[in-house]
Amino acid sequence: MAKKTLRDIDLKGKRVLLRSELNVPIKEGEVGDDTRIRAELPTIQYILDQGAALIIMTHLGRPKGQPVAEMSVKPVAEYLAAKLDRPVTYIPYGSEEEISTAAAAVAAGQVALLENIRFWPQEEKNDPAFSRFLASLGDVYINDAFGTAHRAHCSTEGVGHFLPAIAGFLMEKEIAFLQEAVDAPKRPLAVVMGGSKVSDKIALIENLAGKADYLLFGGAMANTLLAAKGCDMGASKVESDKLDIAREMMKRVGGFDEDGSLDQGGQSQNRCRIYYPEDLVVADGFRADAATKIVACDQVPAGWMALDIGPATVKAWSAVFAQAATIIWNGPLGVYEMPAFAEGSNGVAQAIAASSAMTIVGGGDAVAAVMQAGCGEQMSHLSTGGGASLELLEGKKLPGIEILQDK
Repeated sequence: MAKKTLRDIDLKGKRVLLRSELNVPIKEGEVGDDTRIRAELPTIQYILDQGAALIIMTHLGRPKGQPVAEMSVKPVAEYLAAKLDRPVTYIPYGSEEEISTAAAAVAAGQVALLENIRFWPQEEKNDPAFSRFLASLGDVYINDAFGTAHRAHCSTEGVGHFLPAIAGFLMEKEIAFLQEAVDAPKRPLAVVMGGSKVSDKIALIENLAGKADYLLFGGAMANTLLAAKGCDMGASKVESDKLDIAREMMKRVGGFDEDGSLDQGGQSQNRCRIYYPEDLVVADGFRADAATKIVACDQVPAGWMALDIGPATVKAWSAVFAQAATIIWNGPLGVYEMPAFAEGSNGVAQAIAASSAMTIVGGGDAVAAVMQAGCGEQMSHLSTGGGASLELLEGKKLPGIEILQDK
């Protein structure tokens, strides 16, 4: 990797300011899913083992620049202490003088967690004065919060203007898998794209269509593309006001024939073959106990809605995965939270897991679908960043990565 990492610097006796991604669900003062905490432990443990004093910054939820009791990181500090088997000092919201005093009391081998960094209104404004203050708490800055690397905030980018900025192990792993998978992938490269809105991913689609060998569309996004091609999607979720945009975009990337008809498995001028669902699981209502049936993609009955990809689609896509050397999956393929509409995502997860390809799953819903299918351990990499992974795949420069020192 071109960026400096923890292994490239001497931390002994240093005061380390670490930006972590400990944005975990808290209910009644208790940590729920601890995936992000566990993912951060190797970086934290390494810093402490090197004999450094550690001050951690993280955000939790969206407090909008003011203290919100339900979004305090105090429960995270307590949970982290149990995982590390050592005390974790909680530094509450307060004045800069109070925070400086508390941070200065952290000795080598000790760790403290600063209150939710988004309680301070300066954070999301990337205020230089607040960045300078945060930088005064440490000798070196480590960014391990890939999930917020697309945000130019004080704790994710601003501090790096005042301290040496280095990548943590989690950041290193994310960059290595995602950036290298797009810039220099082992081929063939297959990209599975789901989610609800085509309009949110136009830049991503156009970028990947020029790099991938296979591009496969599912989820509500596919509904809009099918509707743009002329299919009657019944009561399915469709971005009706974006059909012209979707149609023009797909013509540019070669996903529609010249007459605007669906080019199923067709090859674009970029050599990328584009796939849509061949069949769909449709329901007579958006509920777990709705009546369901499997129909061809252009035969959705009036009043029914597509809520999952069908078995023929899973079979066809599985043949693509068997040929691929790299697979990237971003976005859900159906309403996987309901058992009746989880089979498509389960089948795709199992087929990807069974392939010999390097497999990368990005975005919270896709990762959740993979975990639900019991295939998480079989994937090469589960990305912790939703928006950040999307922007990296789009080819955008992420502020939280750009600020890191080059080797």
